[in-house]
Amino acid sequence: MKKEPETVTWRQTWQIFLRSVRLLERYTPRVFLSMGINSVVSAVTPYAAVIFSARIIDELAGARRADVLWRWVVIAVAVTGALTLLQHLTKCWKNARKQTHYYHYSSIYKDKLLHMDFAELEKQETADRLAQIRQNENWAGYGLINVPHFFETLVQAAVGMISAVALCAGLFLTPAPAVTGPLALLDGPVGLLALGLAILVPSVLAPWLQGKVGDALSAEAVSDAATQGNRIFGAFGFLTCGAESIARALDIRIYNQQAIVRHYMSGDHAFSVDGPIAKIEAGKGGLMRAAAAALSALTTGAVYLYVCLEAWAGAFGVGMATQYIGAVTALTGSVGVLLKELMNLRSTTRYIQRTFAFLDIPNAMYQGTLTTEKRSDRQYEVEFQDVSFKYPGSDTWALRHVSVKFKVGSRLAIVGENGSGKTTFIKLLCRLYDPQEGQILLNGIDIRKYNYHDYMGIFSVVFQDFQLLSQPLGANVAGSTEYDEAKVRKALTDAGFGERLAAMPQGLDTQLYRDYDGEGVEISGGEAQKIAIARALYKDAPFIILDEPTAALDPMAEAEIYAKFNDISGDRTSVYISHRLSSCRFCDEILVFDRGQIVQQGTHESLLADGAGKYAALWHAQAQYYTE
Repeated sequence: MKKEPETVTWRQTWQIFLRSVRLLERYTPRVFLSMGINSVVSAVTPYAAVIFSARIIDELAGARRADVLWRWVVIAVAVTGALTLLQHLTKCWKNARKQTHYYHYSSIYKDKLLHMDFAELEKQETADRLAQIRQNENWAGYGLINVPHFFETLVQAAVGMISAVALCAGLFLTPAPAVTGPLALLDGPVGLLALGLAILVPSVLAPWLQGKVGDALSAEAVSDAATQGNRIFGAFGFLTCGAESIARALDIRIYNQQAIVRHYMSGDHAFSVDGPIAKIEAGKGGLMRAAAAALSALTTGAVYLYVCLEAWAGAFGVGMATQYIGAVTALTGSVGVLLKELMNLRSTTRYIQRTFAFLDIPNAMYQGTLTTEKRSDRQYEVEFQDVSFKYPGSDTWALRHVSVKFKVGSRLAIVGENGSGKTTFIKLLCRLYDPQEGQILLNGIDIRKYNYHDYMGIFSVVFQDFQLLSQPLGANVAGSTEYDEAKVRKALTDAGFGERLAAMPQGLDTQLYRDYDGEGVEISGGEAQKIAIARALYKDAPFIILDEPTAALDPMAEAEIYAKFNDISGDRTSVYISHRLSSCRFCDEILVFDRGQIVQQGTHESLLADGAGKYAALWHAQAQYYTE
């Protein structure tokens, strides 16, 4: 993985920030509009109270006219009340959009994974990159997930700063009556320069110090340590007290595995008292934070002193003094927040860059443009022509010089020992990968020329590691919450699940597993395999493939499932993959794989007749399990 630089420029920061806003807005429209409007209202609302309080205090300290006081009180209540109401209304809108945003946020990664080349998806580097991104988000909010916070805070700080400048302008423009002595310096260049420096220097220096702490905490070494610590916590933190402990209860108790948990959870890691984060906070990080807080306090003291001296000199009354103190204090706070968040944004940008580096992983596979012909007669013919393939990063050929043609509507068995190339053959057939040599043809046309999704639509596959969802039975079969109930029932019945379905009180609405429903049904491995086969039947694709989905069953049970499936596959071209041979007797043709090559091809009888062949050796080694 290419290592990004430790720091980024301000230009890169703004480019990445704006790109992030555009991306997030696409997934949750108007989320930034709602945050922006609420931030503006929230920033302006406190100043209304400052303005009207100053006018009321001036009147109380001066003429004390009842009609004027009442007028200011009514206006103050009306304006502040309206602004407060507007603030809460926009806050509700903002919170609703933000909740929607956090709900949809993971879709950014989901969509990338679903549209990524499968070859890229299977790389360990890809999994590591995504894990690093999510861990950085989880432990400190570093990355794309924190962009809404930066947007909201920066807008509110900027508006607050502009509002404060407008309110405290009179402090610099209103001269005091003619005075002598040291107070005469207040209205001169020296006094204004001193006030400006008292406000500006701490306002810049304090966030800079805070930013340095943030840089230290977000440094790559600390981030990597925190990522590893988070992984340890995720793996062992809930092992003996979370939901996973129920599934692991037997092993944990028999082998006393809680000792392993204690070892990792109490050991030296990123979040321990001796870890890198604690050392930063207890060392230079803590000193910098203390210095930043002291500078802010000095700024407030300098503002109070200047305003009080100006009021004492007669430049304005007590009401305006209140306004100026409030405005200048708010100004320094807004400047501090703005600069601090800008520094934090710059520190976080390199983590956002990691996210975009992941999202920008290109797809190398040609997607094709030809439409796959929808044939009612299912007359599809697939041919491998001298196909060779090796996995990315490997120097070993997984398949070598494979040539074979599928007969339409035939039953094809693919057998061989583990690692002989059976599953790789299916991955190439379904175009999860493209071969480095040779070509695969569909009705005489290279499959790379077909529209990728159209081509995949002609296959139904039950993989050996198939997965069912903790959702209703019908939705599992159909792959959708909306489905043809009659078609689902037929698929389940054909797959041998009819009796079990009839015994379920809620029928197709029965929830599988108890992850989200305490009344969910736990199903056996054999029942799960029948549901997976029903799912393949429901799709009703012209090619149906069983890639060792029954590997966990004994050979006799596997033979029964294959025999049942052979009866219901109809006019589909069926492919059975197994390293066991119990299904082969039902097939029209058998391909025997060994070390990435087809070493034999023929019917069960013809291959068994070749006593010196690989198939006969495999058959006789396994025959004791499924012959009577």
